[in-house]
Amino acid sequence: MGYQRDTDIARSFKTIDWLKAEVLGSVASVYRSLASTDEEPRASDLANAIIGCYLLAKRLGIGYAALDEQIDVNIRENIQNGHEVEQWYRDFSALAGHRKGRSS
Repeated sequence: MGYQRDTDIARSFKTIDWLKAEVLGSVASVYRSLASTDEEPRASDLANAIIGCYLLAKRLGIGYAALDEQIDVNIRENIQNGHEVEQWYRDFSALAGHRKGRSS
């Protein structure tokens, strides 16, 4: 019984480390594409970073719904606090509308 538990704990730590590396790798790919003059940021790199964050959250005990709710809270706070990107482009409002439209 103890061996299995130890193995599960070790596997969980290894998975968390692997997911952290995956998220960082995806973000690094976005940065590389931004630094390159001949390559546009790829939606797949951004999507992989987001997916990695969801999987990492799950491994850390944060459910997908809880993460979604926190994202919505953060979006609302950025709108209310007058984040510069919101003031300039209304991107947070657009994102809030997009997320609301998907959940309906």
